[in-house]
Amino acid sequence: MPLTFKAIQNIRPSDKPTKHADEKGLFLLVWPTGSKRWKLKYRFDGKENQIGFGAFPEVGLAQARGMRDEARALLAQGIDPSQKRKVEKLEKRLSRENTFGAIARELIEKRATDGDKAICDTTRAKTEWLLSLLEPTLGSVPVADVTAPLLLAVLQDIEKSGRRETARRLRSFASRVIDYAVVTGRAVHNPAKSLQRALRSPQVRNHPAIIDPREIADLLTAIDGYGGQASTIAALKLSAHLFQRPGEIRSMKWADLDLDEGVWTIPAGEMKMRREHRVPLSRQAIAIIRSMEEVSTYSDWVFPSWTPKKPLSENAVNGALKRLGYAGKMTAHGFRSTASSLLNESRLWSPDAIERALAHQDGNAVRAVYNRTAYWDERVAMMQWWSDTLDSLRAGDFGALKAGGQRPPY
Repeated sequence: MPLTFKAIQNIRPSDKPTKHADEKGLFLLVWPTGSKRWKLKYRFDGKENQIGFGAFPEVGLAQARGMRDEARALLAQGIDPSQKRKVEKLEKRLSRENTFGAIARELIEKRATDGDKAICDTTRAKTEWLLSLLEPTLGSVPVADVTAPLLLAVLQDIEKSGRRETARRLRSFASRVIDYAVVTGRAVHNPAKSLQRALRSPQVRNHPAIIDPREIADLLTAIDGYGGQASTIAALKLSAHLFQRPGEIRSMKWADLDLDEGVWTIPAGEMKMRREHRVPLSRQAIAIIRSMEEVSTYSDWVFPSWTPKKPLSENAVNGALKRLGYAGKMTAHGFRSTASSLLNESRLWSPDAIERALAHQDGNAVRAVYNRTAYWDERVAMMQWWSDTLDSLRAGDFGALKAGGQRPPY
């Protein structure tokens, strides 16, 4: 006889599991503990098998019979319901593991440990920042379910806040993540690629830089009179002499300096292009660095923040320039443009030596290795000439910058 709700309620457990048949292979298994669970017995490919439908009373009699009928319909189509359930569970687990956020973090980790092509710590931090903007809405979404309308809505929210460039960077980052998912077999299509046309173009903003010699002289004089934190003052002065990337200067470590030889060796891990970069230090640059010896006695950083455990903050030098009245006129990064422009205009130095000084990487690996050594002596002379020229400008002597002037021997 088929089971009834009342009959099920009246079943009492015994000291061994007992089966209570309904119909068409469905039965209720009652355990000595009192637990009652639905099971379906069936045959597939000549072998007997079972599949569970859950516990009573959470799964009622009518619901259990409906699940039985669905399983029998699959059997009629030649599908094993138990195997189908295992596949669905696996797909759900993989879907949870293969979220946009999980794959993005996997890609970031891969790029950070990718040998010679590995990204530097600064680039990794910026990439993780981009992920932090997408994660609240996309982080838990299976990457295969990230559609063009969904991603576009997220990007347009960023765009409407006025951050057009950030929106474009987020699209590019999302595209890299989904591309990675495609090539690793966790997505089929990348909808991010076509969204570039749907975003508004940002206004191009170059780093403000001063290239007029008299204005440079005024800036140097203003820096000399700045009364801020010692680390900020020294980093600001050194930025003018060394014209390296702001993040590299503020993260300068004592361990990377050989002041007796006048060389600063920036490890590959600190460089944007992930290749070691050696910087000749002029006498003036060495003096600025040595001025920090007592200030940063207990720090690994030449320019420590308020705590010796951290380097100077990212906005310290730019903040100082703003307080000096140079907002919109000069930035920490602008010192690179200043030096590049005036060194090239002097016609005293080869463009390759200037490019190497700026750590602009040559795309040809063999040529890059050659340039690293071939222009070293010229770069040593050039860095000293540049520091001497800055001193001359500060003193009101503008003759040193005339094209075709006298180049120091090297």
